[in-house]
Amino acid sequence: MPAKKYVVTLCDQQRQELERVAASNKRPLRERTRARILLLADTAAPEGAHKDTDISKTLHTCTLTVGRIRRRFCQEGQEAAFKHKPQQNRKQRVLDGEAEAHLIALTCSTPPQGHKRWSLHLLQNRLIEERIVDTVSHETVRQTLKKTNLNPG
Repeated sequence: MPAKKYVVTLCDQQRQELERVAASNKRPLRERTRARILLLADTAAPEGAHKDTDISKTLHTCTLTVGRIRRRFCQEGQEAAFKHKPQQNRKQRVLDGEAEAHLIALTCSTPPQGHKRWSLHLLQNRLIEERIVDTVSHETVRQTLKKTNLNPG
């Protein structure tokens, strides 16, 4: 078996901080588990580092998770290893809170002349006409109304 590429070696201060995180009930379970992974993977510990398979069995995680946490600790540091990683390619919302409020008010109002009820395309066109948004799809309108438990008509 090849030698581990990312070896975790903790100093006393790091070990104390991770022990505090692992024992805390005020921290999320994910952070506590990741702190425990680092503590068990520490080569400077008196008992030495545990194998990834033993760590994963002990903490009920995947062996890939153990390797990923060790890699993040070595490359990015202690905080990055047990904090949640933010999403990189998240899209901006088309309808913010104010635009959603306009859409809901519009949906609850009377439909335009010649229509019995609001359709998704009518709502889409009205949002664009009133310059609430530059562009919006009828699917975004549908998802927003579904999220707020409203139905056009």
